[in-house]
Amino acid sequence: MSTQSLQGLSRRDFLRWSGATVAALAVAACGPASPPPQAGTGETGGVAPAAEGIVLRMQVNPEHERPVIEMYRQINPNVNFEFVSVTGIDHEEVAAKILTMVAAGQALDLGYAATEATQLYASQRLAAPIDEWVKRDAAELKEYFADVHPSLIQAMMWEGSLYQLPIDFNAANMYFNTSVLQEAGIDFPQADWTKDDFYNIAKAVTKKNASGATEVFGYAWTNRLWGGWMPWIFVNGSNLLVEEQAPGGEWLWNEFYPDDPAAQGRGGGWRWTAPKANDPANVEALEFMVQLFREGITPAVELGGGETLQGFFTTGKLAMTPAGGFWAGGLHNAGMPKDSFDVQLMPRWKNQRHQFGTAGQWIFADSKNKDAAWEYMKFRISRDAMMANGMFNPVTLTTPTRRSMLTAERFAETGPANWQVFYATLDDHPDTAPIPAPPVSNPMTALFVSYTSRAMNGELTPQAALDGMQRELEDLFARHPDMYVKTS
Repeated sequence: MSTQSLQGLSRRDFLRWSGATVAALAVAACGPASPPPQAGTGETGGVAPAAEGIVLRMQVNPEHERPVIEMYRQINPNVNFEFVSVTGIDHEEVAAKILTMVAAGQALDLGYAATEATQLYASQRLAAPIDEWVKRDAAELKEYFADVHPSLIQAMMWEGSLYQLPIDFNAANMYFNTSVLQEAGIDFPQADWTKDDFYNIAKAVTKKNASGATEVFGYAWTNRLWGGWMPWIFVNGSNLLVEEQAPGGEWLWNEFYPDDPAAQGRGGGWRWTAPKANDPANVEALEFMVQLFREGITPAVELGGGETLQGFFTTGKLAMTPAGGFWAGGLHNAGMPKDSFDVQLMPRWKNQRHQFGTAGQWIFADSKNKDAAWEYMKFRISRDAMMANGMFNPVTLTTPTRRSMLTAERFAETGPANWQVFYATLDDHPDTAPIPAPPVSNPMTALFVSYTSRAMNGELTPQAALDGMQRELEDLFARHPDMYVKTS
């Protein structure tokens, strides 16, 4: 597979950015030459797989995907899989490992990507646009689009074309340890709470011992692009990058969302065209994070997925943290009773705009089995398939993109009580948008994390850190001026 750049990102860039090796990848073969196949696929329409059978190489969590594949196998047993499990502490690390695979010539048929990598894969022509398949199978797909918020669809577009059908999403909401609140005599906040309300709660629930060391933290966060302190940038009316909408996309909005007010004015995907890291609102937000740390309200920030924070939270040592629907399932699996935690919108500052990330399957442009891959992708987003998937059954481990799947029954055993907030973040706040994730998302994220750490550990002031981040981001963007020039 060729990895030569069409947009200024070379094969050498791939290797430099990844910092990962293919040794971290686990492959489980399910083809005819293997032991008894664990899975096969079939299809619901369109181009049929060859009668003699096809093997699709798919990046997936086998345990989550197996129930879906078993359903699909009942329809068409002629397609087998090789599972490729790619893991990392966050989506950026997963994308880096995928790039390493591509650079090493290890082609796949189907990948699974979050917002952080959608534009990277699309701009490098690693991902195939799915427009023509979607147009051809529009009658089958109308039910899916009617069940999915248009903001999630737009986040999967690049320069007028659609590349993924989103399966799950997570907006950065605020989780509360309700026992910690109750012990401090504090009521669970209403949806219209403010940044000042947040600060007062965080300060009130923080507990320190006689030597001044914090034993119960009011708030904590992880140093990464999604979540982290990015939600504070959003509610303070700003962003890390200048944002605009790409032209195009009318074919999709007119076909699937003609009467949906939430789809009005949408274009062909997001563009993040220039850095604005040292915007005064961003400096103010980072100064607030540093203030919380200096006051002992938050611990030192950690990188990655937040396992330490989950431990703090489940043991009553943490009151609040930003997280998405995925945290509810994780807390349940960690043994936390459903009435011991809850979730609310981020507090209002200058506005109450939220950030989200979404994810779905994508088809490798160099796949020799694109039609078969599309048929599985299309089946994968059917309601029955999503209901069977291990991400949503038996425990909801992430937020389904289908509105109809978020019900009281789904959260009856696991919580949270205020589960409606997950989709209300989209429905009630139409300006909510994806995290900034341009084609240079990986090196951008590395700079974001590095300068955030330097501000939080006191090496640089927030202003100096964001000035430094701005300079390096400007240099990064200058090296890639054609990120949003779509070539044939």
